[in-house]
Amino acid sequence: MATVDFFTPIVDDPRDFGRIAAANALSDIYAMGARPLFALNLVGFPREHLGTGVLEEILRGGGEIAREAGIAIVGGHSIDDAEPKFGLCVIGEVAPDAIVRNSTARAGDALVLTKPIGTGAIATALKRGVAEPDAVEAAVESMTTLNRAAAEAMLRAGASAATDVTGFGLLGHLREMARGSRLAAVVRTSAVPLLPTALELAERGVLPGGSKRNFDDLADAVRWADAVPEPLRRLLCDAQTSGGLLIAIAPDRAPGLLAALRAAGLTAAEIGRLHEGPAGSIAVEP
Repeated sequence: MATVDFFTPIVDDPRDFGRIAAANALSDIYAMGARPLFALNLVGFPREHLGTGVLEEILRGGGEIAREAGIAIVGGHSIDDAEPKFGLCVIGEVAPDAIVRNSTARAGDALVLTKPIGTGAIATALKRGVAEPDAVEAAVESMTTLNRAAAEAMLRAGASAATDVTGFGLLGHLREMARGSRLAAVVRTSAVPLLPTALELAERGVLPGGSKRNFDDLADAVRWADAVPEPLRRLLCDAQTSGGLLIAIAPDRAPGLLAALRAAGLTAAEIGRLHEGPAGSIAVEP
């Protein structure tokens, strides 16, 4: 299988940008239960700045994550571009009958999230110069953490379905899973892990445009409990970069999965359930 992803910088440090972009590109492979084999660099960079060492640092960061994933970057392609862009095309392998899909969840499955959300809000705060250093550090740590350990744990636990949480936000990707599986979902907001200051930023309206579009797009799919405040509603739709895995698993297997994820150092939580109901509908409770 093959996947590709690239984007413009979301942090100031070029090495961190390279690490985040590489980890993000690898996520689709891990979400499907596959093993990455090798990758190709994709680069857009302004030619007049080639001598500054910035591109070298971006590529160094991407290479570090590739080595952590146990793969080589065997080539790539670059173009002259006014705005820097970086990512990877990743090739992986998995037996056809072992692919973990986002459309095979079962009624009664628990929903397990393997990383906190809020990277979109914190990246936007960084661009606006209002981000707390500790929050940026936590977001970078989360975004540069490979989903490899999470994928290995879900395979051992026998997950029913999975998806990575990226641009459509937590609820957007959950809707895809529920709709594809012809099920409805319920999410408990009190169980959803959040990055530091993410909720405070949402309360101030510091969210990327993609998050706002996600919120509007989900209007017909989500039923919000009155007790869920507006900023939290919007944060659950926050567009993520290199987010965690959202895993559907039989409820009796969820405790074992959570224990394995936490033993791997991940901030994992059971955040809801899937059940019979209108396909793709989501009820959000306190």
